[in-house]
Amino acid sequence: MPHTTAGGGLAGAGVLVLLAAGIVLAGMWHLTQGTSGAGVWDLARYLAGAREKVGGVPVGEIVAGSRLPRLLAGVAVGFALGAAGALLQSVTRNALASPDTLAVTAGAYFALSSVAALGLSVPLWASGAVAFAGGLLAAALVLALTGRAAGTTGTRLVLAGSATAMALDAATAMLLILFDQNTTGLFAWGSGSLAQLNIDASVRALPLVAVVLCVALSQSRRLDVLGLGEDTASSLGVPVRATRTAVVLCAVLLTSTAVTLAGPIGFVGLGAPVLVRLVAARVGALHRHLLLVPAAGLLGALLVLLADASLRALLGAEGAASVPTGVPTALLGAVVIVVLALRLRDAGTVRQPPQARSRARSRGSFLVVVTVTGLLLAVAAVVGILAGSLWLRTGDLVLWVQGAAPDLIGAAIDDRVPRVAAAVLAGAALGLAGCAVQSAVRNPLAEPGILGITAGAALGAVIVVTSGLPGGRPLLISAAVVTGLATFALIALLAWRGGFLPDRFVLIGIGCGYALSSVSTFLLLRADPWNTPRIFTWLSGTTYGRQFSDVVPVAVGLLVALPLLLALRRRLDLLALDEDTPRILGVPPARTRFASLTVAAVLAALGVVAIGVVGFVGLVAPHLARSLAGARHGRTIPLSMLLGGLLVCVADTLGRTLVAPAQVPAGLMVALVGAPYFVWLLRRSRA
Repeated sequence: MPHTTAGGGLAGAGVLVLLAAGIVLAGMWHLTQGTSGAGVWDLARYLAGAREKVGGVPVGEIVAGSRLPRLLAGVAVGFALGAAGALLQSVTRNALASPDTLAVTAGAYFALSSVAALGLSVPLWASGAVAFAGGLLAAALVLALTGRAAGTTGTRLVLAGSATAMALDAATAMLLILFDQNTTGLFAWGSGSLAQLNIDASVRALPLVAVVLCVALSQSRRLDVLGLGEDTASSLGVPVRATRTAVVLCAVLLTSTAVTLAGPIGFVGLGAPVLVRLVAARVGALHRHLLLVPAAGLLGALLVLLADASLRALLGAEGAASVPTGVPTALLGAVVIVVLALRLRDAGTVRQPPQARSRARSRGSFLVVVTVTGLLLAVAAVVGILAGSLWLRTGDLVLWVQGAAPDLIGAAIDDRVPRVAAAVLAGAALGLAGCAVQSAVRNPLAEPGILGITAGAALGAVIVVTSGLPGGRPLLISAAVVTGLATFALIALLAWRGGFLPDRFVLIGIGCGYALSSVSTFLLLRADPWNTPRIFTWLSGTTYGRQFSDVVPVAVGLLVALPLLLALRRRLDLLALDEDTPRILGVPPARTRFASLTVAAVLAALGVVAIGVVGFVGLVAPHLARSLAGARHGRTIPLSMLLGGLLVCVADTLGRTLVAPAQVPAGLMVALVGAPYFVWLLRRSRA
């Protein structure tokens, strides 16, 4: 037995040596990539002692001034994120845990963006402290929402982290839009960029990473025992709470250091530890955290260097300069989430919160609820027309209807009426889509935005806008609908294996959403930089510049989708019970899910075309509908549509008036309202 242990330890050490050698080789390749034209032979002659120039610049200055800082930043960031991911996966006992899925990265980025928006100039160490505070608060929130048993419910952890990250990203986007002068360049940096002014930041970051790693490794034996379970660890004398706290603090500190140095480079902290654990299936010594954590760190560094060097090799140094390193790493993370989703067992339905399990309402009370909601929607629409930088009166609206309004008032109403119509109809479409999604996957925490359908539709629109293809609005609508449906088809195809299980569908949708969002970011950053702010605002969800022609497709989609979903209402009622009851009564669950989700995909795509990407509407509206009218789909379907329209209409009006003459996109306003609601809902539905 001792020989076996020693042999395993040597094998584990051998893996570390191989990873270190891979970093050296990747680093040498990385040094040859750059915009200056200094190639392999120039660097070789420089190392041999020659003092040559390339383009009039000494090779030594090129290496020390740009390439070596970028290389060291890649090593520091990759190692920090890889080690942080390994620690978080161990402390939560969840293979899907990472700085991204626990919203640590989004929290750190939001904190740094807040400092930049306020115009504060802080030193590097202070920026690190700000990022640490933001990341720690985000991680604490996600872990508190998922509860002590988070490790057994991968879907729950990812839902909590993804929704929290969406809310933080929305708040960050609002800062980028409102304080565009102070936050110039943060959009590209927000996807992770290794570009450095000099070597100083990396030199300061590397010792900090090393110290935090040593502190984390001091907890390695406790983490080994904690992997056996909390009860076993407690019986063996391991202070579980103190160990968790120390490890989470180390992981957040590593993540905040990486974000401060290079921005939020996504999913290295997910992919690297998962790959190391796969290797550990053959090299048992890697299960010990004394080797697992540094191995994940080394592999993270290797992945970052390979991603950055490959991007520059494929696009050329000039072309890759505008594309953050976080784009290819996000694609890697998306693949890892999908692969893990295909391997995970379904955890069952998320428990409905107490308020959602309401008793059946009488027909009279339902009609009262629908009538009141309809009246509120009408009032909100009228207020939306009257409100703005120029406040109008109802008499002005009457004059406009009669065609007798003054030019200034007429122009204001002509601009606002299509915007209000777009907000109401798109909100109704998203609310209806959310009801269909939640019913199909039997998860009250799911919605089209989290499942990636909205990201797919947005990608189609971005492709049309950035490519300059002729065709105008019809092409934009067609592309968004086609890519939204294609995304749904891909998710459905991957989730179909094993019976279209709800958990699997949710996780695959989240992974695909991350991948498609990274591709959209790539296209935006490669497009005309003058168009980037405009497209970014549109992707945040806005009604600015909308015309009646923009809302006609949404109206048609609603007229077709509403009767289709109402026709499925009894099947959806049975599907909400369990998997067996529909089969016993002759209702095929898979076909019902497919039909419901197809309708949801089309509605989400049309909503994206009308007002851009708006999240949380598909989450909040159906839940409110169930709370007000009960769980029967014959009632929740029309009420979800009305509540969705009301929510987006109010959000659009607030966005146009709160900071007038500046405007906040409706999608960001909805996210700021929807995120706290989601937090409450997830907390109430804890198992």
